[in-house]
Amino acid sequence: MTASSRASPPAQNIYGAALWMAGWLCALTIMAIAGRELSRELSAFQTMFHRSAICVVLTLALWQFSGRPSLATRRLGVHSVRNFVHYGAQFCWFVALGLLPLAEVISIEFTAPAWTALFAAMFLAEKLTPTRVLAIALGFIGVLVIVRPGFAELNYATLIILAAAIGFGVVLAMTKTLSGTEHPVTILFYMHTLQLVLGAGPAVHHWATPSAAIAPWTIVVGVAGFVSHYCLSRAMALADATVVTPLDFLRLPIMFVVGYLLYQEALDLFIFAGASLILAGNFVNVRSESRRR
Repeated sequence: MTASSRASPPAQNIYGAALWMAGWLCALTIMAIAGRELSRELSAFQTMFHRSAICVVLTLALWQFSGRPSLATRRLGVHSVRNFVHYGAQFCWFVALGLLPLAEVISIEFTAPAWTALFAAMFLAEKLTPTRVLAIALGFIGVLVIVRPGFAELNYATLIILAAAIGFGVVLAMTKTLSGTEHPVTILFYMHTLQLVLGAGPAVHHWATPSAAIAPWTIVVGVAGFVSHYCLSRAMALADATVVTPLDFLRLPIMFVVGYLLYQEALDLFIFAGASLILAGNFVNVRSESRRR
């Protein structure tokens, strides 16, 4: 077989993927700001309800635009468990947005890939390579630097965002098991629909009518949440995850700047040091995975 006749890997559109990741970064930044603004008047239950309701409508529009792929599934149990965990993790994320500096929320959230690697090794029989172990260790050390147990008063809000990161790690590991059999639109449909049903009761119980100043943010949080998922899926379709993922690291410095400019949140050196360790672990792992593949 000649070199010209060998099957070549599909070409990657790096610049196109970078543009979609820019949309992902903008959408997540806007969603964080919307969550912070909504926390002034609404409970996290109500914020989640608004987000899920808008995302269901937008997902059905995407389903129509995508040629109406089948929404039938034989893995409703996996969808249900995944979205129960995701609802809890997203709830904790929105609660933390109203209690902690934005940079601290995002810093600890970045430990999610380390938790994913750990859970994938425990339940999906994936190998824990030395680099993955290093990434997990740096993530844990980074959290300890931020929290400083024994040296600073432990903030329960920090434990809330840590629970969110662990939950996101579980969700990412479960998404791996679904992505092999389910259409992306199907995964989105069950995610938003199940979470809308799950959150309807708590939202009604904690209902408060938003003021005219806050009401537009209920739409923003839903649209931004949907756009973030869509942009990420388009970026992944254009380039490998090992190319796309490092661009997400820009979210942390963006949140430092947003927190400083909009909410006068001072730069905490311990958050900066811990975040640097967490990002270093993620970056080393992504580089190693890229070379291995």
